[in-house]
Amino acid sequence: MQITQVRNATLRLNFGGTRFLIDPYLGKKGAYEGFAASIDPAQPNPRAHIRNPTVELPLPIEQILDVDAVIVTHTHPDHWDEAAIRLIPKHLPLFVQNKADATTVQAQGFQDVHILDGDTVFNGVTLTKVPGQHGSDQAKTYMGEVIGVVFQHPREKLLYIAGDTIWNQFVIQNLREYAPDVIVVNAGDARTIGLGPIIMGCEDVRKVCKAAPEAVVIASHMEAVNHAQLTRTELREHAKAWGYTNNLLIPEDGEAIEL
Repeated sequence: MQITQVRNATLRLNFGGTRFLIDPYLGKKGAYEGFAASIDPAQPNPRAHIRNPTVELPLPIEQILDVDAVIVTHTHPDHWDEAAIRLIPKHLPLFVQNKADATTVQAQGFQDVHILDGDTVFNGVTLTKVPGQHGSDQAKTYMGEVIGVVFQHPREKLLYIAGDTIWNQFVIQNLREYAPDVIVVNAGDARTIGLGPIIMGCEDVRKVCKAAPEAVVIASHMEAVNHAQLTRTELREHAKAWGYTNNLLIPEDGEAIEL
């Protein structure tokens, strides 16, 4: 497989001979207002004025869009933005987590929409929807439903893309059930004031690496949105200090990893 870290949670995945685009966030740097990232008017996010995305796309849009299918784990605007809606060809197969998201993308003109439910097979690749949770139990009320996806193919290692989740019972369950060889975690430690972390931070990544010591763990969703707290340098330093560098990769935007 080849996994290309595009930007934020956007990945370009070549798996079993099929090319997937995952969670496309394709707007130009500064195209959108920053996330307020606070549920408490008395405690505004001090970074709310920073516009998103905070960095440019590292690859030509034609290269990013040269895929066979698109997977949208959820429709938050840093995973499915106005530019993606405008630029992605409407005929491409598009996979979503549930009926609500399917209705949303169909209303945006996409013609070949599929709901991930159980095991879905596309071009010989088995796609399995697995649960996650976008922060604490309290945060779930505000953040809504999210999923991860497990990819399987006879010629490939088993891949688990965890999606927008923190370390919790769902991730533990997925690791035990599927024993993935490769794990992608969203690790920018994005936070909403009043809710706390809504994706993984250093300690979450450490727990994943410890729970799956034989797997390759890839850190994504970093340094691209205004409410993300954790930098790649800080994660590298934490991994070195706590001894989990052996199975952790932290790619730069535009970097491709072959496994």
